[in-house]
Amino acid sequence: MRGRPIRRILIGTLIGCVIAGLIGLGVWQLQRRAWKLDLIQRTEAMLRSPPVPAPPPAAWGTITSNDAYRPVIATGRYRPDADTYTQAATALGGGFWVLTPLDTGRFTLLVNRGFVPADQRGKVPPPPGTVTVRGLLRISEPGGGFLRSNVPAEDRWHSRDVAAIAARRGLTDVAPYFIDAVADPQVEWPRGGLTIVSFRNNHLVYALTWFGLALVLGGMTWWVARREPRA
Repeated sequence: MRGRPIRRILIGTLIGCVIAGLIGLGVWQLQRRAWKLDLIQRTEAMLRSPPVPAPPPAAWGTITSNDAYRPVIATGRYRPDADTYTQAATALGGGFWVLTPLDTGRFTLLVNRGFVPADQRGKVPPPPGTVTVRGLLRISEPGGGFLRSNVPAEDRWHSRDVAAIAARRGLTDVAPYFIDAVADPQVEWPRGGLTIVSFRNNHLVYALTWFGLALVLGGMTWWVARREPRA
């Protein structure tokens, strides 16, 4: 009998810690929700802003994920015979993104000229001469896609890994980001302007789930504690 109060204290402490942990997870999800809403608001405002020059080398060290989807503009010449095709799944179906190096005179940056279906691979050379590219700044996607790794030696790409593509193509002074070009109504392929700007925001649901579990566990504990003396 003497061990019974100690056991109840230990069990009560354990349950209390679990409830506190569940509440902590709920609060964390509310904080994540506030951060996500702020991110969405900032991104939407950025998308409505006029394009700025593509960041030069002096600014590369300051580029973060907060710069993703910033409208930018760059002028230069495309490097011929240097296209890289990366796997893509779009509203138009499966196919490839076409990434082409653009020589701006000061540095090189990769431009995602758009999407092409599989039967157009290798049939969409970049336009000659000096061009002006408008689009959205995107952060490099190192490694590969979901459960698939890039294989540079075989020129097989599942993500737009700027550093790996630059190394494979022998490019130097390459920007650590790439540009998703906007759509050009005069060009059928590649089809630009297919960037999906979307952020999952299920944090309120997760928070309510954690708080609900804490409430259920607390209620069950209270109910058992009331019945035990009678038993």
